[in-house]
Amino acid sequence: VSGTDGVGTKLRLAFEWNRHDTVGIDLVAMSVNDILVQGAEPLFFLDYFACGKLDVDVAAQVVGGIAKGCELSGCALLGGETAEMPGMYPDGEYDLAGFAVGVVEKSALIDGREAVQPGDVLLGLASSGAHSNGYSLLRKVLEYTGAKPEETFNGQLLGDVVMAPTRLYVKPVLAALSQFGPAIKGLAHITGGGLLENVPRILRAGLQAQIASSAWAMPALFEWLQREGRIDSQEMYRSEEH
Repeated sequence: VSGTDGVGTKLRLAFEWNRHDTVGIDLVAMSVNDILVQGAEPLFFLDYFACGKLDVDVAAQVVGGIAKGCELSGCALLGGETAEMPGMYPDGEYDLAGFAVGVVEKSALIDGREAVQPGDVLLGLASSGAHSNGYSLLRKVLEYTGAKPEETFNGQLLGDVVMAPTRLYVKPVLAALSQFGPAIKGLAHITGGGLLENVPRILRAGLQAQIASSAWAMPALFEWLQREGRIDSQEMYRSEEH
């Protein structure tokens, strides 16, 4: 099982705020979380780092985050590609992509579509924040409000909250699969498209999930984004990470 992903427009804040130590974790997480929903254990990860002119210090921070993400998800960082392409990227900017490979026994492969039945219980695992999704919208709210990364937000620096790395679900989910096995019938990684587009991927035609939004407390960052950005709840469900 393999998965490829990037970090998206969250990189724009990394450039503007000069914060490069967590986007590597995001890069790993988006790939390994994708293959995890099929029941796969990540084996190894390769990265691609492209820039106009290599800034060794910035690259070291990014790769350090990638290594940390691999360590936290229990997979090997085999290496990757660093491409220096003058004229392709403005000074101080770069792009990231990653590729993860995992393994799962064919008999243990999870797709949800046949296994999920009416009456099954849907459980949600909390995110660590916005992860790497909805950052075009998030940046618009930041611009509209004039909020700065050094401001205090809910007892932390706003920059720390906004740039918190994507949660790596690998170890707890693999432990749950090992303990409960077939009782876990389907898994969905809530990325682009949010709850509205990702949960249906594990449901067969004619089956719907009933999600009780009152069952969890919305994280402070999402409450702030919805209030300050005047965002409709349906759009929040489509854009958010939960």
